[in-house]
Amino acid sequence: MHRPTPGVPRRTVTKAAAAAGLAVLFGARTASALGSRTVDVSVSSAALGRSAPVRLILPSGFDAQSTRTYPVLYLLHGAHDDYTSWTRETDIEAFTEGRNLIVAMPDAGPTGIPTAWRGGPDYETFQLKEVPALLARDYRASGVRVVAGVSTGGYGAMAHAARHPGTFTAAASYSGILDTMAPGVPTLMDAIVARENLVPTSLWGNPFLNLLTWRDFNPRDRATGLRGTALYVSSGSGLAGGTGDWLPEALESALWPSAHSFTDTLALLRIPVTTHFYAGGGHSWAYWKQEFTASWPMLARGLGVPQ
Repeated sequence: MHRPTPGVPRRTVTKAAAAAGLAVLFGARTASALGSRTVDVSVSSAALGRSAPVRLILPSGFDAQSTRTYPVLYLLHGAHDDYTSWTRETDIEAFTEGRNLIVAMPDAGPTGIPTAWRGGPDYETFQLKEVPALLARDYRASGVRVVAGVSTGGYGAMAHAARHPGTFTAAASYSGILDTMAPGVPTLMDAIVARENLVPTSLWGNPFLNLLTWRDFNPRDRATGLRGTALYVSSGSGLAGGTGDWLPEALESALWPSAHSFTDTLALLRIPVTTHFYAGGGHSWAYWKQEFTASWPMLARGLGVPQ
C-alpha cells in the first residue's frame, strides 16, 4: 500500500503516458512506446467495462527474433498505486536486460486488489485471461508464467495462483495480504476500499453475511490450489523490532499474523514454501526490492531463464 512520491498526481502521469510516444492501433489495444523496450498498452477490457493499462518490458532483441516466444513475469502493484510502480520504484528494466523474458505489469485499479468485485469490475479475468491473450497474440508470449506482487499485489499473486492451479509455475508475495479472514484484516480491507471513496461492501460484500465469498477469494482458504507451484513469502514484524518509522511499520505489523496463518496452513497441507520472516521492516519498497532479488532464483527457475 504505497503512495507515489509527491509531485505530479499519478492520474495525470498516467494520462500523459497514455498519450505519449507513437500511438499504434492494433486490434483491441493502443500502444505507446516509452523506450527501446518499454511500452504502455491500453487494453479494451470486457471484464472491466473499460480500457485499462498494462506496462510491458520486452526482451532485448525482440524485433530481431520474429519467431521466438518468451515466458512472462507478471508484477502486481499495491494499493493506492498503479501499474507504473515497478518501473518507478525499482530497476526492473535494467535487471531484465538480456534475460529473454517479457515483464507484464497490469492495472489493478486504485485499491490494487486484483479480484472479481461484487457486481463490479473483474480484475481477476483482466489479469488472467485478457492480458495473457493479448501477450500471446501480439507479443509472442509463451504459456510459461510466474507472478509476484507487493502488498495487495502480493495478495493477488497468491490468490491468482491458488484459484487457478497450474496457471503459474511460481508465485511470490512481498508483505502480501494472505489471509483475508485473519483477525483485523477484513477491517483493513474495508479501509483500503474506503480510502478510494468506494463502498467497502462493493469488494466481496459483508465478511459475515457473505462469508463464503470472502473465503472463496482468500488465499489461505484456497491454499490446496498451490500444490505444485513454487512459492516465496516474505513479511516483516513491523513495529516489533522496528526503527521508529511508525506508519509503514504499523501496516507491516498488521499483516504479520495474516502471513503466518497462510504459511502455517501450507505447512499443514505439506505444500513447500520458501519464507523470509524478518524482524522489523516496513510496508515499503525499501524492503520489497530486496525481497524480489531474494526470490529471483525461484522465479527464474519457474520461467526457465538463467538466474
